[in-house]
Amino acid sequence: MSTAVGIVIVAVIVIVPTYLVWLLASSIRETRRTENLRKLWPNFALGIVLCGLFFISWSTQAAAEWRKYVQDQRDHGSPVEAGEFVIVFGEATLQNWQSEFLEAFALVVFTSMYLHHGSAESKDSEDRIEQKLDKVVEKLGA
Repeated sequence: MSTAVGIVIVAVIVIVPTYLVWLLASSIRETRRTENLRKLWPNFALGIVLCGLFFISWSTQAAAEWRKYVQDQRDHGSPVEAGEFVIVFGEATLQNWQSEFLEAFALVVFTSMYLHHGSAESKDSEDRIEQKLDKVVEKLGA
C-alpha cells in the first residue's frame, strides 16, 4: 500500500472524531455561557453518552484488530509494526464507517421522500389536529 493512502487513512480517522468531539464541546461551551448549568446534562446527555459509547466501541475494535494483526504477522513470519497496524486499523474503521454513513444517508433520503402521511412526523397530522381543534372551538362558540 502506498504511503499517500496510509496518510489519507490516518488523517480521516483522526480528523473525523476530533471534529465531532470539537463540535460537541463547542456547543457545550456556548450553552454554559448563555444558559443555566443545570440544563447542560438534559441538553447534551445523548451526545455525551453516544460519544463515550463511540470511543469505547472504537477502542474495543482497536484491541481486537491488534490481536488479529499480531496473529496474522506471526503466522506469516513478518515483524509487527505499529505503523502498518494503524493503516490496517484505519482501513477496517473506514469500511465500518462507510457502511454506517451509507445507511444513515439512505434513511434520511428515504424518509424525506417517502414520509408516511398521518405519522407523528408528518405535517398532515398537525393539519388534521388543527382542523379538529378549530371545529371544537367553533362548536363551543369561543
